[in-house]
Amino acid sequence: MHQLNQQVLRTDAAGMPLEWVSYRDAVRLYYAEQVAYSCGILLYKVRGGYNAKSGERSIIPVNSIIATYGHNKSLLENYQPPLSNETLFSRDASLCLYCGNRFRHSELSRDHVRPLSQGGIDAWTNVVTACKRCNNHKAGRTPEQAGMELLAIPFAPTHAEYIFLKGRRVLADQMEFLKAHFPRKSPLHRRLKSNR
Repeated sequence: MHQLNQQVLRTDAAGMPLEWVSYRDAVRLYYAEQVAYSCGILLYKVRGGYNAKSGERSIIPVNSIIATYGHNKSLLENYQPPLSNETLFSRDASLCLYCGNRFRHSELSRDHVRPLSQGGIDAWTNVVTACKRCNNHKAGRTPEQAGMELLAIPFAPTHAEYIFLKGRRVLADQMEFLKAHFPRKSPLHRRLKSNR
């Protein structure tokens, strides 16, 4: 049995990943009869009260992936995930994209490839993870101006990729489900393969 802090992946009825929910939120969805189907491994068996007539106790099984009624087509059209350092560092696997070393989040910073002072914008396609030393060295210059090589091209994650990046502890079955929704040429495929 998993610890109670394991996240449940919620999708729409068509299987489009929507968000991570706690086991409590998953139980509420089951209770409200909003769950169309579930898949993945059984995470929890939540026991409730006893039925006054039958004397039977209610038990709600909570799987790692639950699909809820409804569709969210708006997620597919022009989706721009919110940018935060936490998800940026996750996208770049906690690597400084200048020196190539891995760091703790407290030692990392958000670097604007084209600096804001030179007309750059604060967007997924213009930011990379950098250690504080490399970011200070680069300062308000482009990588070319600073004589630094960028190790990967920044990209904006799709909704499914963003859901993956937001996950705290993604289980193997949840990972396989999410990877099936990544674009074929997603840089995350290569990164996940190298982490095995």
